Amino acid sequence: MDPEMLAQIQKTVKETLDSELAQRIKDEVKKQAGPDKAAIIASKGTLDMAYPPLILASTCAALDIECAVFFTFYGLEILRKKKNAHLGVPPIGNPAMPVPMPNILGMLPGMTAMATSMMNSWMKKAGVATIPQLLDECIEAEVKLIACQMTMDVMGIKREELIDPIEVGGAATFLSYAAGCNITLFI
Repeated sequence: MDPEMLAQIQKTVKETLDSELAQRIKDEVKKQAGPDKAAIIASKGTLDMAYPPLILASTCAALDIECAVFFTFYGLEILRKKKNAHLGVPPIGNPAMPVPMPNILGMLPGMTAMATSMMNSWMKKAGVATIPQLLDECIEAEVKLIACQMTMDVMGIKREELIDPIEVGGAATFLSYAAGCNITLFI
């Protein structure tokens, strides 16, 4: 046999075996680690901060990653029936906005409405779902949505004000879920 041909065959066999071995090791590690699980904390209730936890949660579901989102403090606004479709974007103290604006202008009446309208327009143009649509997607995909009981008590929010179906629980409820997660995010 030609030495060059033999060397090429040996190289191909080695690459194939290395690739197969690497894949088997990855599969075994994943099997021992258990299924992927994600725990996300949503702590802010503005439009620009409602998107990240819901997009991440719905993406987890699409990737067959079990997921729970804990809505605490102002993040609870995302679950409020009469508010989640009307969340605003504050232009003050938000220096990363695509249209730079001095804080003094952001304090003028109507600027929050204008910034919110701009963001809603960008999202619509990009084909991004609305907050209520993302919530529906999460519910349909069986993402666990947990409203913080303590926040509800502190802010006087009643269960009837929140969307269905969600779970109401405290920090212990969320932490017992998060303890088994290999993905944890705070937003």
